[in-house]
Amino acid sequence: MVKPERRKRVRVEFRADIILETGDLSIRAEGSSTDLSLGGIFVKTDERFSVDAPCRVQVVLSGTLEPVILKMEGRVVRCHPTGVAVTFDAMDLDSYSHLKNIVRYNTDNPDTIE
Repeated sequence: MVKPERRKRVRVEFRADIILETGDLSIRAEGSSTDLSLGGIFVKTDERFSVDAPCRVQVVLSGTLEPVILKMEGRVVRCHPTGVAVTFDAMDLDSYSHLKNIVRYNTDNPDTIE
């Protein structure tokens, strides 16, 4: 039996450098996001994080003269052998605008983006 999809936000695969920090643990995962949405991200990593740990996420966008860095506050919601899922709790307006455009340009159905 196939489980119904419970997530409401559109998720896209997007490769960028991700910096994930919780308390005393900080990792840089190069090109390793598989699910990115306006509500969170799944970061591929071997590191283990505590579920419910508050964290900071930076998505580093290169390809321009100066890298653009999206900064989000969130918390770890799930750990998996291949990575960690983070939900976003807060971000500045510029980060939200860039994130919304990333999701919009990488989905098959851009009209569904809030």
